[in-house]
Amino acid sequence: MTDPRLERWLDAVLATPGLTAIEDRDEAWAMLVEDGLRGVEIVRAFDGPIVDVGSGNGSPGLALAASLPDREVTLLDSNRRKAAFLERRAPDFPNVRVVWGRAEEHDGRYGVAVAKALAPPAVSLEWLLPLVDEGGAAVLWLGPSADLDALSRVSEQIGGAAVETRNGLAVARKIAPTPAGFPRRPGLARKRPLA
Repeated sequence: MTDPRLERWLDAVLATPGLTAIEDRDEAWAMLVEDGLRGVEIVRAFDGPIVDVGSGNGSPGLALAASLPDREVTLLDSNRRKAAFLERRAPDFPNVRVVWGRAEEHDGRYGVAVAKALAPPAVSLEWLLPLVDEGGAAVLWLGPSADLDALSRVSEQIGGAAVETRNGLAVARKIAPTPAGFPRRPGLARKRPLA
């Protein structure tokens, strides 16, 4: 049975210009809801609150929040208009809070940080892993051409283990503190990626 909250959210995404290029509702359901749900079992394996970095339209964060109602989910986005959209959707999900800001400047601590279509994978990982407590993980939705060796090199520089793939997602476990100097100041990860 589908969650009516996710149905309402999807309708709002499709009705709001600039949140997705997808126009077909069935395709949007597959790409935004079902694809987000691929991460549920992986995220469930790690304790603590969850942050969806660069949440944009709310995928995968809201699908995870609906499936894991006992976990706090933070939707973090640096775009004020997108954060405002998420704030209007959040009341349907009691375990969701929205934060307007950049990952490099955010001081939250989480058990799991997730991102989908945020930036090149190495850049996304550099933004996510510093937000995660030891014992947690960063989880990235990847395309088929992602370089896992490069991602592992980035992970190991910032306190993570070698990257594993599970269900088509990249998982970097946090095994050590993030070294001083990370996260780097805003914009630097994109200009000079670690890998």
